Amino acid sequence: MGLMLNGKARFILMCLLVCSVPAAGQLTAQKKPGDLSTAGMQVYGGLTMGYDIGMPVSGYLVLENVSEDLPLAFRFSLTQSFLLDAGDPQLARQVFVNQNSNGVPGKSASRWSYGADVLDPVRLFSMHRSFVYAGIRYSMFTANFQFIGGDEIFDVHSNQIGLAAGAGSYFRVSPRVDLLFSAGAEYYFPGTLEGHDAAYSSDGTMVNQRENFTYSDADRAINQPKFMPKIVFGVSYHFE
Repeated sequence: MGLMLNGKARFILMCLLVCSVPAAGQLTAQKKPGDLSTAGMQVYGGLTMGYDIGMPVSGYLVLENVSEDLPLAFRFSLTQSFLLDAGDPQLARQVFVNQNSNGVPGKSASRWSYGADVLDPVRLFSMHRSFVYAGIRYSMFTANFQFIGGDEIFDVHSNQIGLAAGAGSYFRVSPRVDLLFSAGAEYYFPGTLEGHDAAYSSDGTMVNQRENFTYSDADRAINQPKFMPKIVFGVSYHFE
């Protein structure tokens, strides 16, 4: 009797395994990179470039369907911006250094920012794989000024917290690769501007103030991020 029960058990187990193969294949086929409505956790990332106050180039990672009870995705990004305007060299020199005006002015700027967003799936017009997003930003802006022949080179730094919101959509290229288009806006709160040995804060706190200059003067001199529209496009790759 024991052998007969074991034989039946083996037969039932084999049937269950055979029946489960098509079901497993069907679940796998349902996974689509960038599709925020699919079941099972997915991880994908990509590269984007676009326009804000310069040309931002970003790398990002998305965690999607982290929980069955949480139909949201989470995106983490690192961005470096190029083609930035540092600000007004002569005013920056007056506010942060001195009143000298000798030398030929030159300028450059760099910016790094970190982002964390929550993505919510929606249907935009006829685009089925779309989303809206909202999140926070941390921006590190550096303006560099040179006065050639005037023996003066200095940097001004500004670190800021910001908010971001927008919408985007994925367009399939292959089972693992999508094109991404996104548009939105970012707003950055005033940050302390520090350069040479001076610092100006929006709350009125100043260190080594030059003349009667205030934070508003420093803010006019330095083209730190404030409110800016943002348009990006790029490629997304699905890792699973």
